[in-house]
Amino acid sequence: MITVARGAAHPASVLDDLGRAVSLTCAPTRIVSLVPSVTELLFALGGGAWVVGATSFCVEPAAARCVTRVGGPKTPDIAAIRGLHPDIVLASVEENRKEDVDALTAVGVPVYVAFPRTVEAGICLVRTVGVLLGREEEAAALARRLEAARAAVVADAALGPRPRVFCPIWKGPWMTFNGDTFAHDMLATAGGENVFAALTEHYPVVDAAMVVSRRPEVILLPSEPYLFGRRDLPDLRQLLGATAGPRARVRFIDGRALTWYGARIDWGLRLLRVQLGSRGTEREAEEVVW
Repeated sequence: MITVARGAAHPASVLDDLGRAVSLTCAPTRIVSLVPSVTELLFALGGGAWVVGATSFCVEPAAARCVTRVGGPKTPDIAAIRGLHPDIVLASVEENRKEDVDALTAVGVPVYVAFPRTVEAGICLVRTVGVLLGREEEAAALARRLEAARAAVVADAALGPRPRVFCPIWKGPWMTFNGDTFAHDMLATAGGENVFAALTEHYPVVDAAMVVSRRPEVILLPSEPYLFGRRDLPDLRQLLGATAGPRARVRFIDGRALTWYGARIDWGLRLLRVQLGSRGTEREAEEVVW
């Protein structure tokens, strides 16, 4: 749970998702974002003019592409970030490296680290960023929209079966996600049963025997972090084997629907619901592989 202490004119202290106190001396007007979905959120809340630096992957909305680049999420240019004199840097456990966060905090740069692992936590982050920006009303309105979308998707998912889903996020080796991740909760909220939810590692490596034994009914192939395409179907067939189990529906999906928390949570839930539900009419490319 994120808590925020407010001063008379600006946030005085914020607890980030790691429980770290992030102290601010003024309301932030120079912000560096190292997380693409958070960059999008900053613009959605009307704080785009205050974003002075972002990663090369921060391309949404289009206006964010004009912001000074500070490297990639895993390879930020610490000197360049310091040169921008940010009031705060926004980072993430999933996207960024601890050593880079430590390097910034060591030289006195406040860093807020996000780590939402549920849809609820992703919506909570919207409200917290709104407080940081002094855009509480805008954040509250966006959060209400996201909460309404979540409720509608949950209600729709309750009307039908919950298919068993295998969703790889990488190939060579094959990797997926467990039940303690934001992607899992997006999938579960939209009505899917993650066949690897019970594994211990957040992002485990899996093999053919592990996949086949869980008999997935739907296989989602996302566009990120690995860009799956039709060229990967032969390798998927090889992973599954010729007699792996019942016929599985394979669908390509925009990876941001699974992993981008913030302003597009509602879009992600609706897209996932369409892909998992039997009544959807806007499915992306589909291929039956066994």
